[in-house]
Amino acid sequence: MNLVSEVEAAFAPDGALSRAEKHFLPRLGQTDMALAVANAIEGAHALVVEASTGVGKTFSYLVPALLSGERVLVSTATKALQDQLFGRDLPRLIEALGLPVSVALLKGRSSYLCLHRLASSREDSQAQGSAPARALARIEQWAQVTRTGDLAELTGLDERSPLIPLVTSTRENCLGAQCPSFRSCHVNLARREAMAADVVVINHHLFFADLAVRESGVAELLPSVRIAIFDEAHQLNETGVQFLGSNLTTGQLLDFSRDMLASGLQLARGLVDWQQVVGATEQAARELRLCVGRHFPGTKLRWTDTSPEGVDRSGWLTALEGVQTSCLQALAALDTVSEIAPDFVRLHERASQLAERAARFVGVCEPGCVRWVDVGAQLRLVESPLDIAQAMKTRVLGASGEGAEAAKSWIFTSATLGDDEKLSWFTRPCGLTDAKVLQVGSPFDYARQAAVYVPQDFPKPGDPAHSGHVAACAIAWSRRLGGRTMVLTTTLRALRSIGDALQLAFEQSGDMDVLIQGALPKRVLIERFREGSADGKKGCVLVASASFWEGIDFPGEALQLVIIDKLPFPPPNDPLVEARSKLIESQGRSAFSDYFLPEAAVALKQGAGRLIRRETDQGVLVICDSRLVSMGYGRRLMKALPPMKRLLSEKELEVQLDALTRTCTRDCLQT
Repeated sequence: MNLVSEVEAAFAPDGALSRAEKHFLPRLGQTDMALAVANAIEGAHALVVEASTGVGKTFSYLVPALLSGERVLVSTATKALQDQLFGRDLPRLIEALGLPVSVALLKGRSSYLCLHRLASSREDSQAQGSAPARALARIEQWAQVTRTGDLAELTGLDERSPLIPLVTSTRENCLGAQCPSFRSCHVNLARREAMAADVVVINHHLFFADLAVRESGVAELLPSVRIAIFDEAHQLNETGVQFLGSNLTTGQLLDFSRDMLASGLQLARGLVDWQQVVGATEQAARELRLCVGRHFPGTKLRWTDTSPEGVDRSGWLTALEGVQTSCLQALAALDTVSEIAPDFVRLHERASQLAERAARFVGVCEPGCVRWVDVGAQLRLVESPLDIAQAMKTRVLGASGEGAEAAKSWIFTSATLGDDEKLSWFTRPCGLTDAKVLQVGSPFDYARQAAVYVPQDFPKPGDPAHSGHVAACAIAWSRRLGGRTMVLTTTLRALRSIGDALQLAFEQSGDMDVLIQGALPKRVLIERFREGSADGKKGCVLVASASFWEGIDFPGEALQLVIIDKLPFPPPNDPLVEARSKLIESQGRSAFSDYFLPEAAVALKQGAGRLIRRETDQGVLVICDSRLVSMGYGRRLMKALPPMKRLLSEKELEVQLDALTRTCTRDCLQT
């Protein structure tokens, strides 16, 4: 029996999947995708699959990959999805298929406890105080029993905790084979297990970080793998450009200074004036930050000349040269103590790298790249390629080796990869224009399950009154529904404005909890929203932006109203967006039609995808942007959305919300 036949049998009504999944029902779209993946594996070619919400794409790519008997690499967008694949989906399928398959999980360094840095953390000032000391004691206790060292095991440890950098390593501060804890290193253990496993689960950040610096172990792993699968592939391009360029941050300089001072005072006190050397590096970082002046957090400054936009050229170059000089002074100091401990050897390498980066940013930008400066609590200097097409063609797809045995099968899949038949929004910047393309529709009955409403009497998106109007409507509509509402904003400014207005309104009435992104850890916000009004609790309204547009799953009645404030066009003044637009125009194409519209369509599909997650879900999508119905391009964006029922007036919306409320009340009474 060939692979295609085995896959067909697995997805049959009485096949292996019916044993793995209690409520499994054969779905034509899921089977079609699985057969396409099987053909790509047998034919050793690249396949791009847009599988709409509800298809069940995870099983569609895992089943043929497992049945193939080949070594498999699966890359996901987030560590949470990694954990789900490794801890739930793969074990269940392997058992159902009866296969002797070993699976390994590989994350980046920051996910694993570093035993050497844990031992040194008691000396760090950030670990002082009762709360940090208690958290550190808990980590030390866990360190005695953990086998993997994966911090995800530590429930309750806030992912934003300042202790995490103190007890994990980075490529810059890892001591490698010279580390006293090298033999028991959790990172090395994870890499060894990955090299021995049949299926390895990684994430996109790790993949591209390794592509850039060849450090994480993926470089050794990839040549031995015959099948490479990228789930949530719509994030590949933006993730890739983060790592394939170069960056220098004031945070890197301050972290280096902190580590140098700690090691110097602990291991070589009195041999070097560590306070003076560290002080010079810290001062250089401060001068670089001050050189830019005050800006709204999150501002991106164009950098098309020798200095960023609005920054004095002479002062900027002097500050950058000051960074380089301070790093060279640190190099000279570390030279004198490098034989005392491996810590100083690694610090020497870091100082050299920082000096090289500073020198790079003094020079001109590389051809085909764009530069800018991110302004926030720290300053981030960035030089980035415009896309990953060249890197994918030469360093990924073209690096499979020679001969039939080395040929790989590449599978790229997501629920949103474009708004045309060729999925060019994804395939062009990722260098996959020659790949086979498949689009699989959703099994959901959107016309019955969901409705979309576009209010036409709203202020225009550029009107200062727009966010206030969105907030007022969200207050009225969410109150009518009893919560179960998520407001997705396109900017952080709108997030704050709308969130504050809702909070003020519901604080006075006390009938709703308002959850705002950034106020609590993401995991806590998600858990609280899922609880909703259960057990007599108040209903919830979640106001969010950025990462909440995708990858958030609220099935059932937890979420029944999604409000999007504006069409999610890329910000035209963003340096990367601006550079991409200019490149497209220089090729004789339209930046609006070929870039801005597809970007907005994909983001809109992602946001709308939060609403219906199961065949039994019901809900309403409201898009508070009249351009969707008043502008010619609105038809293209509406076509990108699932085929929902159109509501033509606010009265129809209210009727729909009332119907959802009655359904929810009836179901609650029955349970």
